[in-house]
Amino acid sequence: MERRPLSFYVLAVFFGLFVLFLYGPILTIGILSFQGPQGGLTFPMNGVSLHWFRDLFQEQAVGDIWGAFRRSFALGLMVMLTTVVVSVMAGLAFRKRFWGSGLVFYAAITSLVIPSILISLGVGLIFNQLGFKVHWATSGFGSQLTWTLPFGLLIMFAVFNRFDKSYEEAARDQGATAWQTLRYVVLPIIAPSLIGVALFGFTLSYDEFARTLLTAGSYNTLPLEIFGMTTNVTTPVIYALGTLTTAFSFAIIAAFLLGVWIMGKRRARLGSDAGKGV
Repeated sequence: MERRPLSFYVLAVFFGLFVLFLYGPILTIGILSFQGPQGGLTFPMNGVSLHWFRDLFQEQAVGDIWGAFRRSFALGLMVMLTTVVVSVMAGLAFRKRFWGSGLVFYAAITSLVIPSILISLGVGLIFNQLGFKVHWATSGFGSQLTWTLPFGLLIMFAVFNRFDKSYEEAARDQGATAWQTLRYVVLPIIAPSLIGVALFGFTLSYDEFARTLLTAGSYNTLPLEIFGMTTNVTTPVIYALGTLTTAFSFAIIAAFLLGVWIMGKRRARLGSDAGKGV
């Protein structure tokens, strides 16, 4: 039996430590959220119960949890839809070279290397100077797009660089208009990638803290609300909230992946039916 090289074991140990570092805190918070009514914020656990999860749904002075959740969810949907639409339009536009395309591209992705807190500060100052109200749905929305759009653009550029234009040519040869070609040929083919862009847009927005810190105005999003709770909440209720929000994030990811799987099965079935028809 051939012995594995030393590099294999080194990489295995490194990957194990990486997984432990990544998911260990999540697992710890999940366990501590099931503390009993007299439990604290650290081990050892004092009983096991769902007390702190029930406490989340009762009247309490720990902040506007559910209002913050609704704002984060709404903002995530707004950012997701805008990211998908603009990314697709930009991907289509950049299929052909135009004057200044390089400058536009680098200007679009520059925000990825600028510290997030500076983006938040800059957007907040601009809104104040122009006399606009700083609000999560306006300035917060704009600052988060500086984070999600570059990722969407990079994904769409990669997708359209590999796109086979012969499908579009075949559609036009059959008399399809430009809009019909886009709707019935291009979009169905790139649909799995669009779901990926949508997932990026929603999750990055839902979890964003720094770019929302100075642009949310008087109403916190969920990450800001959780941060505020860390300064005044001394019970495991904050762990229960963290467990629920993490479960929600994983549920969103699972829903998007399920959508990709369903679309893949549907395309395979349509391809099989077309083959039988031929």
